[in-house]
Amino acid sequence: MPRRATKIVATLGPASSDPALLEQMIRAGVNVVRLNFSHGTAQDHIERARLVREAAKRAGREVAIMADLQGPKIRVGKFAEGKVFLQPGQCFVLDAARTELGDVNAVGLDYKALPREVKAKDVLLLNDGLIVIIVDSVKGEAIYTTVKMGGELSNNKGINKQGGGLTAPALTAKDMEDIRTAMSFHADYVAVSFPKNATDMEMARQLCSVAAEDGHRPGLIAKIERAEAIPHLEEILMASDGIMVARGDLAVEVGNAVVPALQKRMITLAREHDRVVITATQMMESMITNPVPTRAEVSDVANAVLDGTDAVMLSAETAAGKYPLETVIEMAKICHAAEGGEMFKLEADFTGKTFTRIDQTIAMGALFTAHHLGAKAIVAMTDSGSTALWMSRHLIQVPIYALTSKIATQRKMTLYRNVRPLLIDTSADRDTALAESENDLKARGIVQTGDVYAITCGEPMGSPGGTNMLKICRVG
Repeated sequence: MPRRATKIVATLGPASSDPALLEQMIRAGVNVVRLNFSHGTAQDHIERARLVREAAKRAGREVAIMADLQGPKIRVGKFAEGKVFLQPGQCFVLDAARTELGDVNAVGLDYKALPREVKAKDVLLLNDGLIVIIVDSVKGEAIYTTVKMGGELSNNKGINKQGGGLTAPALTAKDMEDIRTAMSFHADYVAVSFPKNATDMEMARQLCSVAAEDGHRPGLIAKIERAEAIPHLEEILMASDGIMVARGDLAVEVGNAVVPALQKRMITLAREHDRVVITATQMMESMITNPVPTRAEVSDVANAVLDGTDAVMLSAETAAGKYPLETVIEMAKICHAAEGGEMFKLEADFTGKTFTRIDQTIAMGALFTAHHLGAKAIVAMTDSGSTALWMSRHLIQVPIYALTSKIATQRKMTLYRNVRPLLIDTSADRDTALAESENDLKARGIVQTGDVYAITCGEPMGSPGGTNMLKICRVG
């Protein structure tokens, strides 16, 4: 399998829960497995996490596990017949007080606060924007609307308000329980749904710290899917370890046409602030039912790669689709091909920049030197993964290998673009550690006699943030 810089996040579900298939998917290129906490019990997720760890072990690769929290349920209730068909022009009532099952005229609400958050002329979008209704009036707990764009509406479909403005908290009581579950199996990342500001992310971080009694610290991913999040993008980013461009709900709230430019802005901003970024939603949607992607989907994935995303994500394609393995294989091919057309501008990246930290300066020096020497590899011996993260924020054709003695650091780095994390039991003595590292690289076929590579490490060894040495080596 050719080396690929862009990482693949795949969602685990009924279509991909067979242990042998999951192992094949990891071998084919899955780097991060997403567990969707909108479905299943705590025990289901614990069992799936075990399944992922065992499949990764059999495949001989380490993958990260991402626990994706459900967030607030802003949804309609259930219908007596499971679904109804709404006609344009008809009246339809959303009733927070309704206890009986819904019909073609009215339905209950999971989100009981909705009547207090909408007013006449507000536009509500149901089922990912496929159905559009206009609020006529609000009387008590009932919202009277006229259907503008009709269609089939089934149980528990989502509700969005055009332009945003719903106040539901990002973290619900269920999310708090789910964080406890995620920490019990050491989820490497926790994705927070619908954050509106930095406070939502800070609260999630505190909850993770309290739940992880053994000191485990997951990376936090903010899913940008609310209109309200856009003005606060930078502060949310700084309170997180990364962001997800969650194009589904975001497009419903701000409009489809706005999303591509927002996606590019988010990817650029994340890289500038040393954060990771995942591009998600409908990337290979047609492969839920078809064995090959459309040309438009190929272009969509390739454009995200060329913009510099760390990872591209598969949702229903691998969770419920007919071709989960084939989808991963196709996505890996697209990523690899797109990377071949990247423009590298390392010098421009450094122009006008000042580095105040020694470890960050060493990381940048390694990139610059390896690029101009035509080095075979850049090797970062890292305790926390920070050095590898900084290096991965710059597009460079030289592969980055991050050597660490900590399994949690190795798993977290699986999401970093152009970084291959390796677990190595290095000696505390610097010279011995450097020799061990070179031997390991030779054994893996990464370097061979005569190759030049750059290596960074810290002296003394093993202190987080202690990278202070850059060495250029020729393999003897």
